[in-house]
Amino acid sequence: MSSSINIALPAISKEFKMSPILISWVPTIFLLSSASFLIPFGKIADSYGKKRIFLLGIIIYTITSFFSCFSFSPFFFLIVRFLQGLGAAMIFSTAIALLSLFFPIGERGRALGINVSATYFGLSSGPFLGGILTYYFNWRSIFIFNGIIGLIIIFLTIL
Repeated sequence: MSSSINIALPAISKEFKMSPILISWVPTIFLLSSASFLIPFGKIADSYGKKRIFLLGIIIYTITSFFSCFSFSPFFFLIVRFLQGLGAAMIFSTAIALLSLFFPIGERGRALGINVSATYFGLSSGPFLGGILTYYFNWRSIFIFNGIIGLIIIFLTIL
């Protein structure tokens, strides 16, 4: 997500008439909120259940993805990006723990390797995919795409 949105920053800036300083907050506020809440959500997940917090994080992330694509002002967009970072913190703080719970020690290294590979594949392909979506549709299509992926993950998590 964060790597795909960076390519769309000029289009977002143009639509909302955001200054260079204000547009820099689009990726920053997401990273700031997700980094700030990783440890607290990890602790909360230990108390209330890792799968529950993971699912709540995916739900928040998905809802805020759809809210992002319907943003009507730069400040609403930034608030939604902050909330999206909260959802991401819930996901990031529980994903590895869940993999460790569900895979036996003999398979854990492979599962974690696949997870890290998928993460880096997503980060690497994000600018390319974000560029295609922004060029052929608009920057809001990035968030629609992420929302659809989120809905799929919610469905798979509930199974």
